[in-house]
Amino acid sequence: MNGIENASVLMSHAIERMTVDPEIKRQMAAMRRADSMQQQTINWLNPANQTIIETTLGYEQVAVDLTANLARNEPDPYVKQTLDFALLEDFDHLYRYSCLYDYMEQGDPELIVQGNTEVKPGRPTVGHHRHPDDTMRKHYDKDTADIKTKMNYLTIVAGEQQTELYYKSHGFMYSDELARQIYSEIADVEEEHVTQYGLLGDPRETMLEKSALMQLCEAYIYFSCAQTETDPRIKSIWENFAKMEISHFEGCARLLEKYEGRDIRDVVRADVIEPLVVFEPNKDYVNKVIDEQLDLMPSGMEYKRLSELADTWSSFKFQWKVNRAGVPSEETTIKARDELVQRDQAKNIQEFKSQLAKRTEDVMAGRPAPPM
Repeated sequence: MNGIENASVLMSHAIERMTVDPEIKRQMAAMRRADSMQQQTINWLNPANQTIIETTLGYEQVAVDLTANLARNEPDPYVKQTLDFALLEDFDHLYRYSCLYDYMEQGDPELIVQGNTEVKPGRPTVGHHRHPDDTMRKHYDKDTADIKTKMNYLTIVAGEQQTELYYKSHGFMYSDELARQIYSEIADVEEEHVTQYGLLGDPRETMLEKSALMQLCEAYIYFSCAQTETDPRIKSIWENFAKMEISHFEGCARLLEKYEGRDIRDVVRADVIEPLVVFEPNKDYVNKVIDEQLDLMPSGMEYKRLSELADTWSSFKFQWKVNRAGVPSEETTIKARDELVQRDQAKNIQEFKSQLAKRTEDVMAGRPAPPM
């Protein structure tokens, strides 16, 4: 919710800069002030004695379990594939940061994840550094997309954007050079994720349409949180904020009708949004995606096996340039305790790293890929 409120505020600022109508500006300012207060309330719920890296582990655990839930309930096959693809990368980030936690603070990541999410490698971070061309994605059709797809889209963009901004605004606070480097490394990967997810949205949606959907998404997620919240004090916050967001949604609906002559029901095209977003056990689902999709890579707005990529794939040369001086996420891993390090020696993980390194070396040396 922290990320969704920040996303709403940033979207509102963008809209006010692209409209001349004073009423729309005033409405955006009023909703934005409330969203800003809500964001601060949520962010201030974090424990004051929680360290930067402990908060980071929380971010990555949320990324894993949220993405898994969205993917499991996503009706659009292409959007689902994109969620599954990035799921394996955030899963790996949780592992790499867990190694940093052990190295920096001798901390046990299980104290954070509490057995709900596994701490082991996903698609290794060394393979996440791709050319911007390979972050391009197809967008859904605003006139036919399910409302659940639109809610999932707004939710995941907000979450990844919040993660990127957190890493960029906190990584410099470490004096340890390796810690600074891994925060920078993974922040750049999160930028890739924000780009790929952001491109899933239909650019033909008007500013007022996007704003209405954002407010609806906030209400939807707050309501979802309230249904499973066990702390009465926190539950009351979710319930109160859900009511506030419904009010914001109604305000956006009125603007849409006044300035575009459109009925909000023609935008939503649904009486209910199902299912709700919940945090639930996802270990089996994540492991299934690892088994089936570990070696997938994006190419031409589709996903291909590493072995199927053409030698002209832009990211081969990009990775060679980025990784040849050393990879912080790899260096961090070997500094952790043996039990954590050994998880990186799993056969599928080592095979992926070896295959990626060989393909990259062959491309840079001008050696053609072997025939399929």
